[in-house]
Amino acid sequence: MHPGDARSSCHDDEVNTFDAIVRGRRSVRAYRDHPVHPQLVREILELAARAPSNSNVQPWHTYVLSGARRRALTEHVLRYYDTLGRAKREFDYQPDPAAWESPFKERRERFGEGLYGRALGLRLEDATERERYHRRNYDFFSAPVGMIVTTARNPRASALIDVGAYIQTLLLSAQSRGLATCAQASFLDFHPAVREHLAIPAARMIVCGISLGYEDRAHPIAANETDREPVDQQVTFVR
Repeated sequence: MHPGDARSSCHDDEVNTFDAIVRGRRSVRAYRDHPVHPQLVREILELAARAPSNSNVQPWHTYVLSGARRRALTEHVLRYYDTLGRAKREFDYQPDPAAWESPFKERRERFGEGLYGRALGLRLEDATERERYHRRNYDFFSAPVGMIVTTARNPRASALIDVGAYIQTLLLSAQSRGLATCAQASFLDFHPAVREHLAIPAARMIVCGISLGYEDRAHPIAANETDREPVDQQVTFVR
């Protein structure tokens, strides 16, 4: 055996492990009633903080909630939902439903049909049932841990790029430890309620919520899977 063979074998194992983590990560929308050890949550966040950022400014700040504190946030958001409705978002996150263009419109519709139609058996006209399921976002889909990720306003658009890298690192860190996650932009629609409840300073923008816990694989939603476009449709190789 050549001196480098052992290192090469180790490297292959690391690549295979990383590939499995990336391919295994999915947005999970049903969780078991099983607590997550606080030290495990801390390890995940410590690894997430290794994400790159512009000039290493690390603009992110995350609020972690569990138990009664998580339930209290859910109740506060749902009260806002039922009395005031959706708020104007703090930043231009996505187009209005009718303004999506091709091919993004078709991909979005395919996602909705997979989630509500095939997995949950809800038709497009079942608006009440779809809305009832959507409200589960604000209960973090019953996950034992809920997170609210924020970023500083001062670094401007670079902060949104940086916090995206932070969120992805956090999701993969959780996946590597056998935990499921779901990043939830739905909290943007109720940012005033979240900000008030957590006393988030005005210098920070709310970016998303994250559900964290152990997947309930018996729930029908566990059958939902999303596809990805082929590399040659996403990449231009310039040679």
